[in-house]
Amino acid sequence: MLRIKKLDIFILRQFSLLFAGTFFISLFVLMMQFLWRFVDELIGKGLTLDVMGEFFWYMALMFVPQALPLALLLSALITFGNLGESSELTAIKAAGISLMQTFRSLIAFSVVTTIVSFVFQNNIAPMANQKIAQLLISVKQKSPELEIPEGIFYNGIPNCNLYVQKKDMKTGRLYGIMIYRMTGSYEDQAIILADSGMLQSTAEKKHLLLTLWSGEWFENMQTQSFGDAASIPYRRETFTAKRIVLDFDGDFNLTDAANLSNNAKGKSLADLRRGIDSLSLHYDSVGADYMDYARMAYYRQDSITPALERRVVAEERRQVMNIDTLYNRLPEDARRSVVNMALSTVQSARSDLEFKQMITSDGDWLIRVHKLESIKKFSLALSCLIFFFIGAPLGTIIRKGGLGIPIIVSVLVYIVFYILDNTGYKMARSGMWTIWFGMGLAPGVLIPTAIFFTYKASNDSMVFNMDLWRELAMRAFGLRIKRHVYPKEVIINEPNYREDAAELSLISKDILNYSRRHKLRTAPNVVNVFFRYAPDHDIERISERLEAVIDDLSNTRDRQILVELNSYPYLAVKAHTRPFERKWLNVAAGVFLPTGVFFYIRMWRFRLRLLRDLRDIRQANANVVSRIEAMG
Repeated sequence: MLRIKKLDIFILRQFSLLFAGTFFISLFVLMMQFLWRFVDELIGKGLTLDVMGEFFWYMALMFVPQALPLALLLSALITFGNLGESSELTAIKAAGISLMQTFRSLIAFSVVTTIVSFVFQNNIAPMANQKIAQLLISVKQKSPELEIPEGIFYNGIPNCNLYVQKKDMKTGRLYGIMIYRMTGSYEDQAIILADSGMLQSTAEKKHLLLTLWSGEWFENMQTQSFGDAASIPYRRETFTAKRIVLDFDGDFNLTDAANLSNNAKGKSLADLRRGIDSLSLHYDSVGADYMDYARMAYYRQDSITPALERRVVAEERRQVMNIDTLYNRLPEDARRSVVNMALSTVQSARSDLEFKQMITSDGDWLIRVHKLESIKKFSLALSCLIFFFIGAPLGTIIRKGGLGIPIIVSVLVYIVFYILDNTGYKMARSGMWTIWFGMGLAPGVLIPTAIFFTYKASNDSMVFNMDLWRELAMRAFGLRIKRHVYPKEVIINEPNYREDAAELSLISKDILNYSRRHKLRTAPNVVNVFFRYAPDHDIERISERLEAVIDDLSNTRDRQILVELNSYPYLAVKAHTRPFERKWLNVAAGVFLPTGVFFYIRMWRFRLRLLRDLRDIRQANANVVSRIEAMG
């Protein structure tokens, strides 16, 4: 029987408080990111507070499923980072409680959050997404004078197509204006050109006042047949200033939701399945019609004629008729007419095929989007559980609480998730990847990562021990720490100065003999480096004797000797002999030429550094011996 223990309640209480705070922070960040994309469309539209409140409310509901996994990740990192930093996690492990037992209350919380996320995405988020789409379209239609872009045609005004070359954002003045006035009939179309102008809404918000300066008006006046002598084909007018009143309802009205029927993000799982079935049925019928039309165009012979007879007739025609011969017999005008007719037929067929391709590709795109959204409801809910099993083990490994390192780590993890998920979604939506691969890219990478972190945390891994990585980096780049010998407040054993001075003198003689014998200044032997490794025990013994003397002299009260002790370098007793500890690694590095050259030059550098260190040790030995002799 599962019993709730005090430890579960303690961890759950700490986690829930952090989860509530991080959830609202994550939701706020996601909302601000979305808001910055549409801030230009909202500012200056005269929207009332209730419309703005409705916009923010639905925007918050839309981003709840995305804020939940991020909040789980960040709160798990902070919770277990705090427990590790305050040594409470160590005490829990010392009591014989495993890491998975520590996680169990939060695992239950994460499973419940995953279920809530799926239910929210299936029932509430589609409605919020649909409302957001309605509001954004309605806002764009409210004040078109602020929406007119530069350099492209704008059709947000009914019966008009407006082009503006440049727009002054401070004064609202438009420059290089071209207007195509469109109505239901072709006969009264008009083209208006102007050097500059202003577009403003009237006070009752029912019309737009367009003021133009220095332009021309071309209008089609073809209301009678050309046979009438009194007919006027068009009218041209040059003006210095002109005002045009356009019908436009500037009040805020929600767009009809029927126009957003193909919005896959605004549908529940059942609606998505019905949409996939209906779209597949519709476009399958369209494809079948296209196929029937292609068959009818291909087989134009009499359907009563047997197939064998049709093949025989076609073969006879190929043997009798020669297209090139017939073409060469035609006069020049007829040839040109035949070529133009053939070219026109091919272009017409090509245009027809391109149109049919556009129709079918749009249908495939809509079906893929519906399938992607149905899978995303499950993958986004599953990410809550994945993010918990990334954040909680990372918190136990890093053992840093607060908001510093946990926020950095959570942002990095979420960026990786966002890049993988967004890339997979877009590639699958465009048809370049299969749907299962695109939507499985992010879980396929993060699930093994979560398993790896959980395994490492359960076994008290040192994979994120910064001191270990720092030491490894220093060894790889040949860096070393400086010696620090400080005066001791309490000295139990005084150093034996006479023996230490005699030992330092012997070490200096041994260093001189070693340097002459090994010739550290010359390049090392390649064969000995990679294939015939022999350890250098002489330098190891010199280093051990030197460290023993330094350890004894560190008990001195003489400050000058302490200063000299700090000038002694730490000797690298193995790096100048071979690149690696293991023989097979040395052989592999020597066989692979680029790697071998790098390690050979690196080892030669260590030999030169050892020569310099030995010279410094001899100088420091002489200074220490002189000081000891001066002390008497």
